[in-house]
Amino acid sequence: MRRERDSLGAKAVPSRALYGSFTQRARETFQLTGRPPHPALIRAYALVKKAAARANAALGVLPRRSARAIEAAADRVAAGRIPDVAVLDSLHAGAGTPIHMNVNEVIANLANERLGGRRGRYSPIHPNNHVNLGQSSNDVTPTAIRLMALELTASLVAELRRLEAALRRLAVRERRVVKPGRTHLQDAVPITYGQVFTGWAQAVREAAEAVDVATRALRVIGIGGTAVGTGLTAHPRFRSRVVRELSRLVGQRLTPATSTVTTTWSLRPLLACSAALRGVAVDVAKICADLRLLASGPHTGFGELSLPEVEPGSSIMPGKVNPSVPEAVQMACYQVCGYDHAIALAAAAGELELNVMTPLVADDLALALELLTRALRLLRTKCVEGVRVNRARVAALVQGSLIEATALSPYLGYEVTAELVKEALASGRSFRDVVAARGLVDRAALGRLLDPHAITGPQRVDVALRRRLQATPAYRRARAAM
Repeated sequence: MRRERDSLGAKAVPSRALYGSFTQRARETFQLTGRPPHPALIRAYALVKKAAARANAALGVLPRRSARAIEAAADRVAAGRIPDVAVLDSLHAGAGTPIHMNVNEVIANLANERLGGRRGRYSPIHPNNHVNLGQSSNDVTPTAIRLMALELTASLVAELRRLEAALRRLAVRERRVVKPGRTHLQDAVPITYGQVFTGWAQAVREAAEAVDVATRALRVIGIGGTAVGTGLTAHPRFRSRVVRELSRLVGQRLTPATSTVTTTWSLRPLLACSAALRGVAVDVAKICADLRLLASGPHTGFGELSLPEVEPGSSIMPGKVNPSVPEAVQMACYQVCGYDHAIALAAAAGELELNVMTPLVADDLALALELLTRALRLLRTKCVEGVRVNRARVAALVQGSLIEATALSPYLGYEVTAELVKEALASGRSFRDVVAARGLVDRAALGRLLDPHAITGPQRVDVALRRRLQATPAYRRARAAM
């Protein structure tokens, strides 16, 4: 063990540890989740430190030799090769000060070793005076969370695009299959599976676009605001310079916040990102619910779809197969909604010049992004890409239903059509048979008006035909009987 001194006194630290007394105290105090901070968050902190060292060197407030050593150390941390930056619990003290100091201490020790110094001596490079020059946990942490979110949302959006493409391929393959459309879980009007799957694909596309829109605000960062957004201890040109350096490092155009006072206490852009994830989760959960309903059966349910079989479905019922993948993805989606609620509460907890709940926001946002990305990949590869439409079953449901009746309403009127539906239900005959038997529409015209593919989209009403039909004795008798 080695002994380091800080403002609280002497502290024993493992001899080979790259972290220092601040991190050691936090390790001993905070043991909540059993998870370390997300690697993307640690990587983001390291990039901020590298950019800050470059900016401070360019501004003449940090020796270039020290800056180069800090940059090299930050590169090693960002590459994930230093386990000593992942020793803290993901939930710790407010404002992320422990993880921030963990990164500062590790980078300082690595940089000092590069310059011939020893671990724990912090000379010539000190974690506060040099690695953290012109910075505070209160501007570094919100900036790092934004960079983390930008990295992880890129993977999510890519997975959303893949799911959309898989659904569109399914829509093309099944574009001619007419099925019963249902509202309120009751038979409604015809729709094609091409339209259903295209609708799902469009929802996924719009969800991806919403995530893209939410990430725009994440590119506005408050680094340089230091403790309360006023920039105290930072060089006057540090903010613009460090943002420029960070933009180069992350390969995205970042911009300085108009008000760094605001970015110190407001987590609204992170909340908006989380809300966009909730929107994805809600729509995907609905698609999973539909997959489960449409695949229900196989004999006493809808039975319209067959899903890939990934495991036996029951510990007691032999041969039973469950929609396991949609069920698992639904659970993941509901968990994402839970993370969003926690993030909303944390975002509302800002007080005066600071919101200290950033560790919770960072943790739950990372968990939500990774969980949702994995869930989308699972849904696509283990379910959507193997979905089959049971065409014979769908055709039987269409033929045995009254879903085509609405197409006659523009010609016979709502009331007459409703009476015909009631008669068909009561007699057990098909809707077409009832209409033909009443002499309201001849079979040839009925075939044209109720063509399954024609009535799955907008139609012009044949006004002349409507006049002829409503002028017949059969129609007048139907009206008189009501």
